[in-house]
Amino acid sequence: MSDPAAPTALPGRNDPCWCGSGRKYKRCHAGGERGARGHPARETAPHPQRIAERIKPGRISPTREVPADIPRPPYVDNNGVPPQPRRPVAPQQPDVLARMRRAGRAAREVLEAVGPHVEPGVTTDELDAVVHEHALGLGAYPSPLGYHGFPKSVCTSVNEVICHGIPDDRPLAEGDIVNVDVTLYLDGVHGDTSTMFRVGEVDAEKERLIVATEAALAAGIEAARAGAPLRDIGRAIQGVAEAERLGVVRTFVGHGIGTDFHAEPTVYHYDEPEATLRLEPGMTFTIEPMLNLGSWRHVLWEDGWTAVTADLQPSAQMEHTLLVTEGEPELLTATDATQPPRDRR
Repeated sequence: MSDPAAPTALPGRNDPCWCGSGRKYKRCHAGGERGARGHPARETAPHPQRIAERIKPGRISPTREVPADIPRPPYVDNNGVPPQPRRPVAPQQPDVLARMRRAGRAAREVLEAVGPHVEPGVTTDELDAVVHEHALGLGAYPSPLGYHGFPKSVCTSVNEVICHGIPDDRPLAEGDIVNVDVTLYLDGVHGDTSTMFRVGEVDAEKERLIVATEAALAAGIEAARAGAPLRDIGRAIQGVAEAERLGVVRTFVGHGIGTDFHAEPTVYHYDEPEATLRLEPGMTFTIEPMLNLGSWRHVLWEDGWTAVTADLQPSAQMEHTLLVTEGEPELLTATDATQPPRDRR
């Protein structure tokens, strides 16, 4: 639905910023953006149509209940805060890996179950209900629920929302794209995976963005080899993104995972020279590149979670949890019906 009050020019310095952050323009975008390599870039506001069509917060339904017999991750009983800092990098023990394979496959099964429900008129809150019920049916706890206060069981990020979108009562519309990010806690470990869904027919640019993001994930996975520096993953992803003239989000990254939802290492999706860690067999982490049709910059909504592109251009994300081996990386969030992503361009 269009917004008749959408601005057609840049606001005054003390007016609310056009991006919807809630901050004054002078403290948000008036200083201009900087490109991915730190070079000054000419400041531009989104096209008025993009402002009018931007995603807006909807109504969030009450938190869904989890039966008492479903084991919870430790942070649930600690006001959503993990009771210990991020663990250092270390190869996983065989018993942990066995459990991670089960949790990872379960997460992917739940993600695939969402697909048939993604259609015009369906709300993201309804998608949350699908994830919640499927997770409980597998005896798993939906990891996002209660994590640092997150109120829902899954993240749903539509169009210009980069990540951490909170499911609400906004119905999906023809031509939307939506990332559904599922993490399950099962047998004492987490499995984390996400993919993009098309709502009906999408335009050529959104399709190009999705295909390129899938290719970037494939490149990052291929680079995750024992003995290679962690930097190689981000370098491979950035190479795909730059070839397609896409922005690579920098603030949000991949992460170690296992008994903790988030652990070391930090997995950059761009070429970070300081990412010198050498990968070892047994390491487990997520790779989850977020690519934008425009600027790599983001703005955070007042809810403290929802990150949107600064120029309101669409964003896409793909994610797998993987295990570094002596040879090809093993995807822990793959099912028999899920083939590793390949460059289909």
